[in-house]
Amino acid sequence: MSARLEVVKQMGKRTRKLVESTQIKQSAGFASRVFHRGLIENLPKAVSENWLSVLDGKGKLHLASVDPIADALKNWAVKLGATHYAHWFQPLTGTFAEKHDSFLHWGPKGTVIEKLLGKDLLQGEPDASSLPSGGLRTPHEARGYTTWNPTSYPFLWEWGEGVTLYLPALFFSWKGAALDHKVPLMRSEERLSDVVCKLLKLSRMGGDRVFPTLGPEQEYFIVDRDLCLLRPDLLLAGRTLFGAPPPKGQELEDHYCGSIKERVLSFVKELEDTALRLGIPVKTRHNEVSPAQYEVAPLFERASLAVDHNVMLMELMKQIALRHNLVCLLHEKPFQGFSGSGKHCNWSLMTDTGINLLDPKEDSLVFVVLLTAILKAVHDEAALLRASIGSSGNDDRLGGNEAPPTILSVFLGEALDQMIEGIVYGKKGTATLRSIDLGLKSMPRHLADSTDRNRTSFLAFTGNKFEFRAVGASSTCSFPITVMNAIVADSLALILDEIDHAVGDRNLTDQALFTAAFPILKKHLMGALPVVFSGDNYSHEWAKEAEKRGLPNIRKSSDAFLQLIENKNRRIFEGILSEEELHARYNVLVERYVKEINIEANLMVELFQTHILPVAQKDFRQRGMEDDPLLDEARELTREIQKLQEQSSDMGWEAKVKVFLALLMPKMGDLRKRVDQLEKTVDNALWPLPKYRELLFIL
Repeated sequence: MSARLEVVKQMGKRTRKLVESTQIKQSAGFASRVFHRGLIENLPKAVSENWLSVLDGKGKLHLASVDPIADALKNWAVKLGATHYAHWFQPLTGTFAEKHDSFLHWGPKGTVIEKLLGKDLLQGEPDASSLPSGGLRTPHEARGYTTWNPTSYPFLWEWGEGVTLYLPALFFSWKGAALDHKVPLMRSEERLSDVVCKLLKLSRMGGDRVFPTLGPEQEYFIVDRDLCLLRPDLLLAGRTLFGAPPPKGQELEDHYCGSIKERVLSFVKELEDTALRLGIPVKTRHNEVSPAQYEVAPLFERASLAVDHNVMLMELMKQIALRHNLVCLLHEKPFQGFSGSGKHCNWSLMTDTGINLLDPKEDSLVFVVLLTAILKAVHDEAALLRASIGSSGNDDRLGGNEAPPTILSVFLGEALDQMIEGIVYGKKGTATLRSIDLGLKSMPRHLADSTDRNRTSFLAFTGNKFEFRAVGASSTCSFPITVMNAIVADSLALILDEIDHAVGDRNLTDQALFTAAFPILKKHLMGALPVVFSGDNYSHEWAKEAEKRGLPNIRKSSDAFLQLIENKNRRIFEGILSEEELHARYNVLVERYVKEINIEANLMVELFQTHILPVAQKDFRQRGMEDDPLLDEARELTREIQKLQEQSSDMGWEAKVKVFLALLMPKMGDLRKRVDQLEKTVDNALWPLPKYRELLFIL
């Protein structure tokens, strides 16, 4: 019996892992492993007030506060079992990095004591040349710094037998260039806050600070670990590079919101308990569209903190899955022909007084100005948004199975569509709040939302926020949200400058202010109207219409990345990313794009030569057949793939992209077709790779 069939046989005996939980209520243990506001308030008054002002975006950390904070963090962490601390930062790898140091310091007379000093918070020193820098650092310029970020809460990470105090940190070069995703995100938040506060002052609404909020809905796949170990492609690339479609896929639409399987629910329960202790406000769990696909979604919170929590959550998902003999797949397209996984980023703007500025029920002038700025930003800088979500995996996902296409459009819903038409064309809106009668005597009438949901849109307004649906599941939210913040801030600043010029020094009433702003809003809304679309974004008619409207359709991320180094976009990122930092991100993205494709090509060749070819030849011999033409074609394709890799080995990354997209990837696609056809004909008892029916339907 093959190793594959042996694993399948044993899977019938699988039982769920029991998860012990001492909590009666989820809220009881929330943030118990976080140095949260309640603990901060127990610090000496001056220190506490200083740190809280930083968290609220109203102050700067004083050097005099650092030593007392460090000592309090050490005492708290050691009491809960921590032996080490680490600067926890988010380099350009898209995940997180850490370097652990113990609390040990020399004490008197050769003894050692636990101590954490202020200087330990303020500076760590990882090797910057060993992490992606896009040319900002080289092996002979290796120095990089991390520094504790006091706007994020320290937390305790418990894994195995170890407990470590994690200090959220920023990562930058010896010359001060940002080497991480967090510094630009925080800069973009400050820039956007400054501009939106100018609007609040103009409208006399009030508010000293505005924070982008974020709620990332994280999709993922769960597969059995023993099966995964028999798939080198899943282990090394996070996706299946071969795999014939099973007799049944997702066409019955019976998995979405279905009953969660027992093994998966046990995993999710442990994930939720752990996440809640770390202050991650997980809220929703459910089956997604594809078999073996699921989603976890949190409560919305400030974007900077939500980004941290999502990075933490992805790591927890991978680690905890292993405890249950499962593997969590975060790749955007792990299974061909099935839905891919995204990270729907729900983005809004909140004042420091708790007002959601994207709620139409709030100040009408502020809402209309912000809506105009957002539409203008997305219309004018659609290509930049496309670049922000680019990756080789997301290229495979976008455009089908409820993932948005590569044409950027905005869905607003009937009410806002009519409001915009009223401003631009003078049409009177007819949209009203509807109630739904189910025709059941026992049920009250149901009040309908003001907007429908368009799951094919790149960006959709969903009542009081925008859902940015195009971000890939494995990506950090940082860069897409940084770009969103930057383009909206730039667009809003331009509109406000025009309104200021129209108003001058006059002290206008609210109505007079709206009247003065009206022609400016009308002009910009008219210019942005082409990006508004409420129909089916998958239709061929929309593709033709979008082309007529002049909307970009950038199918390959490598083409979109060029937007980061366009001269016209430097102004948008002023104060957020320097020209040098933009070039670095371009270089990192292109290099990673090429490397991912190259790894997949290597895997396909190796899998064919060491897994597929031997069993196919054995099967044909047992049947008394000569080699099948499919096998000969597959052999030739592997040779051609290797030849292309060899010919391009000395090329630069940009040249490699062109060769890979034009020549290598078509060959890889052809090889997959041959191998998938072989899977359908070779004796099932011999086939070495777990099949889709086993990976997706047996848990």
